[in-house]
Amino acid sequence: MQQFISFPTIESGLYMFGGHRHTVPGGWQFFEQRHQVFELMTISAGCQLTAVKDGPAIELGPGDAIIIAPETYHTNSNRSAQAPMTYSCLHFDFEDMLVRSRLIGMVTNQRIPAGSRLARACTDVLAAITQLSSNRDQVNSFANRVAIEIALLSFLRDVDQEIDRVKDHHRLPYSDKEAKVARDLVVSIENRVNNDDEDPSFNFEEVCYQLGISSGYGHRVFKKVYGITPLYYINRERYQKAQRLLENSHNSIDEIASLVGASNISIFSKQFKKWSGVSPSEYRKQTRRKRSVTSKNRTGYFE
Repeated sequence: MQQFISFPTIESGLYMFGGHRHTVPGGWQFFEQRHQVFELMTISAGCQLTAVKDGPAIELGPGDAIIIAPETYHTNSNRSAQAPMTYSCLHFDFEDMLVRSRLIGMVTNQRIPAGSRLARACTDVLAAITQLSSNRDQVNSFANRVAIEIALLSFLRDVDQEIDRVKDHHRLPYSDKEAKVARDLVVSIENRVNNDDEDPSFNFEEVCYQLGISSGYGHRVFKKVYGITPLYYINRERYQKAQRLLENSHNSIDEIASLVGASNISIFSKQFKKWSGVSPSEYRKQTRRKRSVTSKNRTGYFE
């Protein structure tokens, strides 16, 4: 028997918003849009046309699904001018960059046919989340939110396993060299953000220079492999570091702003509020209220 078994660090960074099920009339269409996250859609009744920019229109019928890649311009419409159509959708994102690149490279922006394993996984997760969201009194309860998160994480696991099953029959839209360059960029960015010995106010050009590539090439490869811009990723890593420091450290907000590379506290506060919806000080109060412990003798915090 092993004397010591190390448990992995878990920080899923799962994000979901804008999910709903909707029955729309004949002739319905939605304006062209794009997101920094993935969009999952399934069709329950009727037929949808999804037009991806610079690509052919994709026809989706009952049981079909599609996952739109980040940064993809697209429009959705009801194919019929008279008959209603019912669809379900959600927008989601997660931190694992390897799974992200595999999902973009092999699954997104194409019809996932009804009856396939992947289509069933898409349909099942949206049906489960729809059911969990149907009780308005409980929809935001802790237990319900955990159940929704479990459903979405299980879906991502199933998708990753399905990619493993079929990967030998698909050609990725990027080369092994591009995949390595993109991964090197991710590692370098993460090291620069999280290593306090590094200058936190670095830019992407400096990362590329260190790796011996041009910033234009680095930008193109990063977006091709991961579906997001390097700047978006750098800001996301900085925001997550700021979250951890606000939750777990005794640093002042001024000090945290400096540690994540903001030139002043005003810029940091505006950027943090743009990401989280609340100011850094309010975020710190919220997280510490959740972690506070009250007893007869003292009030403290879990550290």
